[in-house]
Amino acid sequence: MATNIIGALGGGSGIDTNKLVTDLVEVRKAPLQERIDSKKTAYDTQISGFGALKSSLSDLNAVVAPLKDPDLFNAKALNVPTTDVITTNSISASALAGTYQVEVTQIATAQSLAINSSATAKDEALNKSGNLTFKFGTWTYGANPTAPPAEIPSSLAVNADKPAFTIAVATDDSLEDIAKKINDSKGGVQASVLEISGQFQLLLTADSGADNAIEITTDTPASLSEFEFKASVDNSNITETQRGGDSKLKLNGLEITRESNNITDVIQGLDFTLNKTDIGNPITFSITQDKSTAEQAVRDLVTAYNLFFETAGNLTGVKTDENNQLVKGELASDGTAKDIVSRIRQTIGSIADGLSATDEFNSLTHVGIRTKQDGTLEIIEADLRAAFDNNFDKMSRLFATDLSSSSSFMSVAEGSFSQDAVPGKYTVNVTQAPTKGVLTGGALDPTFDFSTGTNTFSIKVDGTDSGQITLTGNYATAEELAADMQSQINGDSALSAVNALVDVRIVGGVLQIESRQYGSNSNISFTAASVDFTAKAGIDTSTANTTGLDVIGTINGEAAFGAGNILLPAVGSAAYGLNITIKEGVPLTDYTFTFTRGVAGDINNLINDTLASQGSITAKEELIAKQQEALKGDQIKLDNSMTAYQARLSRQFIAMEKIIASLDQTKSQLTGLIDRLPLTAQK
Repeated sequence: MATNIIGALGGGSGIDTNKLVTDLVEVRKAPLQERIDSKKTAYDTQISGFGALKSSLSDLNAVVAPLKDPDLFNAKALNVPTTDVITTNSISASALAGTYQVEVTQIATAQSLAINSSATAKDEALNKSGNLTFKFGTWTYGANPTAPPAEIPSSLAVNADKPAFTIAVATDDSLEDIAKKINDSKGGVQASVLEISGQFQLLLTADSGADNAIEITTDTPASLSEFEFKASVDNSNITETQRGGDSKLKLNGLEITRESNNITDVIQGLDFTLNKTDIGNPITFSITQDKSTAEQAVRDLVTAYNLFFETAGNLTGVKTDENNQLVKGELASDGTAKDIVSRIRQTIGSIADGLSATDEFNSLTHVGIRTKQDGTLEIIEADLRAAFDNNFDKMSRLFATDLSSSSSFMSVAEGSFSQDAVPGKYTVNVTQAPTKGVLTGGALDPTFDFSTGTNTFSIKVDGTDSGQITLTGNYATAEELAADMQSQINGDSALSAVNALVDVRIVGGVLQIESRQYGSNSNISFTAASVDFTAKAGIDTSTANTTGLDVIGTINGEAAFGAGNILLPAVGSAAYGLNITIKEGVPLTDYTFTFTRGVAGDINNLINDTLASQGSITAKEELIAKQQEALKGDQIKLDNSMTAYQARLSRQFIAMEKIIASLDQTKSQLTGLIDRLPLTAQK
């Protein structure tokens, strides 16, 4: 609260010194405050302007990004009649154009097993313990000798590509607990508990297909035999409510069998589902090239760029208002913003990175997209139409990212830092092909009978140790032995958890086990093997193995880093950010690939760099934020200075008023003295 100097003194000059001090402070502060306020307004305006510029860039990028995908220029259209026999789910750019006839002759079914139980509550403990092992394959059925003409499973041809799995049953487990353990294993069996006539049953359903049927065995028959479903036994406690079966269809008259009703690999790029059989009534449909999607994307690019250019022009330019006064944009004085707009404009009108002046379609002008005098784009309809009608196959390279390899032994893909890669042509020299770790056993027991004795082993795959694995089959062929061995190894929980998988095959009459991983970390070894297993399989802990090799090579003469079958360019090199995959058995020679980003890729890359956390806009926003913070300090200094100035003025005026008051008092004293002088004339 300001001090009323005159009131405090009870007299004085009669001047309102309180208002005078305030006015003097305001006069002194005004120009300094105006400079601070002007800077604050300018910084706030810049922040707002950069926000609008970022939003406009993001909108442009959303339209540009789809154009950089080469699949956009390979899009396909599907023409299929209305039918409930099949359902088309999706079609990809890789689909082959043509006319097709599909006739559905059989629907795939999934094996279902109902395990009878005397449990009257699904969550009551069963007082049973042990391990249940689930294997998969194709059942062969034979007559049930105790109840003809009923059939029982007589032999299982193991599905080597579907890993076996095991669950541990504890004494306090209920049917619901067992079902949960089966489902949690994600091994290819769905379990549920059903109530039937006051008792509960465990219902197991396999994946569809004849080769995914279930075999269930236990290591504690005395406790868990009622859960077993295996060959050549009555399995009377289990009802097979449905057998597994394959789907069958005819494609243009060719008979095809699949294990699922979801068909993804019959017509390349087309995913469809079989709903029901319709023998003798094929469905005819066609796949054609779809140019309309790409054309619309190109038109959208022109529209989006013009919107961006208009927004950017308003932000960075100067124009006159309705009163013919010059109005500057929020970023009209900002070099960073102007540089961003200039680079976008330069990129949209330049030859695409990686293409040359001799390429027939190397810039937007070749497809009828021109820059007008005001900087916006326009479409010359006749030229665009001619380009799409007559040269559509060249559009992808102009707009989209292109990675073309000279050999099927080598493929190239963009990696995490592909934005750093320089478009151009590269030479790859392979000096060492990638290989996998392999172990080859010795002579096999010609009976292939592992049902007697103790046939256990433990294996290390790519540095990961398995648990103990047991073979119990009496195999008809060496191939059946290999299939079961592969299924059980890949089903081991420790190995499957890290995706350390193998392929087991018969080569030259002996077992050969190969890792599915390439490179120097790829290795197979046995860490334990029982005497019986060694005698029958020809493998023990000393069996020789070969460790895999990493690919070795150079890119444009510069040593690259090999990791398995992936060749990575040296950090900082022109190709850094691209991943080169080399196939096993590749001839050791030179290969080439080209990398172009296309117009859309160039713009997308530029915008991503600009909007990145280390980009130019972020850097400028951080600088403005620092300037705003410094301005707060300037405001505090100014406020403190003015407070001190006001206090100094107040002290000075108080002193002045004291002097004036003293003079007033002296005046009064003198006046009284004069009145009392004897010579003073009085009436």
